[in-house]
Order: sequence, then C-alpha cells, then structure tokens
Amino acid sequence: MSLSTASITFVGAGSMAEAIVRGLASQKDSDASRITVINRQDTARLIALQESYGVSYAADTASKNRAISEADIVVVAFKPKDAIEGLRSLASLLKPSQLLVSVIAGLSMATMETILGTSGQPIARTMPNTSSSIGLGATGISFSSSVSTEQQQLAIDMFASTGIVSVVEEAKLDIVTGVSGSGPAYIYYMMEAMIEGGIQGGLSPEAAKELTVQTVLGAARMVQLTGENPAELRRKVTSPNGTTQAALETMDAHQFSTGVTKAVLRCAERAGELGNAISSQAAAVETK
Repeated sequence: MSLSTASITFVGAGSMAEAIVRGLASQKDSDASRITVINRQDTARLIALQESYGVSYAADTASKNRAISEADIVVVAFKPKDAIEGLRSLASLLKPSQLLVSVIAGLSMATMETILGTSGQPIARTMPNTSSSIGLGATGISFSSSVSTEQQQLAIDMFASTGIVSVVEEAKLDIVTGVSGSGPAYIYYMMEAMIEGGIQGGLSPEAAKELTVQTVLGAARMVQLTGENPAELRRKVTSPNGTTQAALETMDAHQFSTGVTKAVLRCAERAGELGNAISSQAAAVETK
C-alpha cells in the first residue's frame, strides 16, 4: 500500500485537517476521492472541502461509520476538549489493522489506548503546525509499538506532503510543541513588534509590514540555504559598535533571548498539563 492508494478518513474537518487534505490532494497521481471527511453536523463545511479538493464526505451516521471502519488510515482531528467523547465513539469501529493518526495536542498514546479500551491499536501521534496549510509545515511524529514499518512510512509521507517531518520519541512531542507547534505565533509576535517600530519611526503601515515580511522570509531562507547556524549569521551582520549591535544590546537589556527560551519551555510544560488533564478525565470516566 502507498499513500496514493490508501483510503483515509478524517474525523474532524477543521483548519489542521484541511491543511493535511490540501497536501494530500496536491500529490502527483492523487485520487482525492479516496479521502473522506466527516464531522459532527456541519455539512456545509464538508461540502466546501469537497468542492475545494475533490474529497468525499459522509454526513449521515451509517455513512460516517462505514467511512471509519473501512479506512486504512483514520485521522482524529477534533479539539482536545472533545477527545474522550470522540475517541469513545470510534472504539467499536476501529480494527487492529487500521492506523490511527492523532493531531490532538497533548493527548498521549497511552491515554488514547485507555479511552479506546485496547492496547493493540496502531497509533501515530503527531504535532504539526499551522504553516502546514501552505506546504511549509513542521511536524513531529511518534509511533506506538504496534505500528508496522509500512504504516510508519504512510504516516511520514502524509505529513511530508505538508512540509518537513521529524520522527521523535513520544516524550519529546511536548517540546516539539514548544519549538514548532506554537512557534509560528512567536514569529508573528516579533513581526508585530517590528512593524510597530517601523511605524513609530515614520514608515507607513504598508511599508513597515512589507519590509518586515521580506526580512523574515530572507532570514529563514539564509539559514536554510547556507546551512550555517543562526548565531554565526547573526555575528556576520553585527558590526562592532554598529546599528545591529545597538539593536541587539537593547533586546538583551529586555531579556529577549531568555524570554523566548522560557516561552518555548513553558509551552512544552503547558502541553504536558493539558495532556495530563485529558488523561485524568479519561481515568475518571473509566472508573465510573
């Protein structure tokens, strides 16, 4: 089986599901109709995805159940708050031969197994980011012990269609969340500040935004193309007692670097907290 022939059902049809669907549908020789999208009740959303990407959708209960039970890959893409209810609804439909792919932040594979009531379901837990929607995503992925080599490759290929993929131990997925999962927001936050600085300095909002966007694009591309560390590239553009040094010293005075590092670690910590909360809720449900 290859990604171009596998049948895939998405349970949840939000922005992340759409990003993955877009990547899959854009692949060469892809038959988008083998991809089925379902959600609770927003049929208009499903129709919109069908019209945009040529995917199939299921709206009634029988069709939804069939789409789940007959898929080679089932992608759960609902919100963390709906994780327990959503997974419990899948328990009777999943088969040990199917690969379950989760894009639910913080939800561990052990908790998924507890909710599903099985320890043998092949599971791929992932942490993609929003840049996946334009094919420039970064996804961390981990596999349960029951995932076959073929299924691992299917999952990797799926997310490679939206950007880069890094296979990591599950324990490292929270820090992946801190670095790349939430990372785009950090860059946007800095861009906001750069634009504001430009405006305060006399640039028009349009010019400040245009210059900032191109600067961020160029800096990221320089790191990618040269293969040099960001620290080395920074040193190369920082002349002693020059303008860049003055700017960096100001950032240091406001603990910019320390703040960003702490933000990454706090994000990872929060991902763990959210996961633990879902795990506790799942355990409470099981004891009732």
